[in-house]
Amino acid sequence: MDEDRPDDGLGDGWVNGRVGQRAGWTNGYGKKWSHTMRPVSPNQIHLGEDQKSIPQRSYQNQSQESLKSPHSIRDQAVELSKNRYSKTSSKSEDIKLALSNFSQPAKNDLGPAPPVFGAAFAADGKLPEQKEIAEDEEPILMEQAQKFCMFPIKYHQLWEMYKKAEASFWTAEEVDLSQDVQQWEMLSRSEKHFVSHVLAFFAASDGIVLENLAARFLNDIQIPEARAFYGFQMAMENIHSEMYSLLLETYIKDSNEKNRLFNAIENIHCVAQKAKWALNWIKSSSSFAERLVAFACVEGIFFSGSFCAIFWLKKRGMMPGLTFSNELISRDEGLHCDFACLLYGLLRKQLHWQRVHLIVQEAVEIETEFVCDALPCALIGMNSDLMSRYIKFVADRLLVALGYERMYNVENPFDWMEFISLQGKTNFFERRVGEYQKASIMSSLQDGSKNYEFKMDEDF
Repeated sequence: MDEDRPDDGLGDGWVNGRVGQRAGWTNGYGKKWSHTMRPVSPNQIHLGEDQKSIPQRSYQNQSQESLKSPHSIRDQAVELSKNRYSKTSSKSEDIKLALSNFSQPAKNDLGPAPPVFGAAFAADGKLPEQKEIAEDEEPILMEQAQKFCMFPIKYHQLWEMYKKAEASFWTAEEVDLSQDVQQWEMLSRSEKHFVSHVLAFFAASDGIVLENLAARFLNDIQIPEARAFYGFQMAMENIHSEMYSLLLETYIKDSNEKNRLFNAIENIHCVAQKAKWALNWIKSSSSFAERLVAFACVEGIFFSGSFCAIFWLKKRGMMPGLTFSNELISRDEGLHCDFACLLYGLLRKQLHWQRVHLIVQEAVEIETEFVCDALPCALIGMNSDLMSRYIKFVADRLLVALGYERMYNVENPFDWMEFISLQGKTNFFERRVGEYQKASIMSSLQDGSKNYEFKMDEDF
């Protein structure tokens, strides 16, 4: 990124310092984020110790003053930042002040402020983007006169996504775990630690996604096509949660260890961090666009490392029940993530790329910490460094799907993951493959009946 890029008059209000879990987090461009919250001049977002700044987005027209004298605005921001560290003020005091401000709930009834660590807020407790986005002008969020009637279909792409989800329906009873019990005992201690932590997160994560759908998204979205998808997704999240709970119940025999894993949100730090991040977004007063991106990260980034770990077991020909259920669930979650990206593309006013990059970066940092904790020892063909690169690769792919530039520009370190999307070749009568979908439903989307006409000339 060009450090001398002039300010373009974008942005407003409070900006992001980094009050994060660890010092030294970067912004994806090699610069460290500041460790305190500070108000700066409008049109600025502070990048750290070298006092550089980059523009934040505004949806209002740019002022003539900001366009004529961008450098004077930058100088004001730099001077204001320097004054924060006078002889009478220490960084530790600033951090304490920032943390105390960060813990303050928003002034509306939607719960605490948004969860991006270090995000600072204006006096009304809202992020700058939210003040600029007129959500009542978004067609998909506006009250619909025919909200309770499915037809006529207006958003055909959303409807087709719903039909794909419907065609992919499965139940936990279809997964055979008989071979897994014996093969679980053959795993090494490190492998058991890895798999158990992955399942511990998954067992609770689907419930968190379900909570977001029930408490927020179904109240936000007004168009019937999207509400139909979310309604079906809720049913599938219940099946996913049941499946992961069955896996833990089957593999873990020690009651104390089983209880610890079932309560991983309270007992395991790396799992708690992921859950807290997602739960805070549910409670936040952020705009729908921000929350939509955040939960695309939950299903697209938070799940990526765990899915990859289980596919690594499949590559070794182990744990057939676990790996088959993982195929089904990863396919479902991929569809959910694709739907989020499709829905985001329908928003008239979208987030500035810096805001989206910041949300994605937070998810990458937390998922990387989870992987490093869950995978403390290098396994054959799998270690935390490779997994961290894979997470960044997935994050870049998500950014592109949302319509933004990549952050990390890394290649997929696991070439075998490229084959996951290929059609399964399992004998259908031996076991339903992960790519299987209800034939009668999908054929209706592929045989030209896209207008969903009622016909009476069929043979019965």
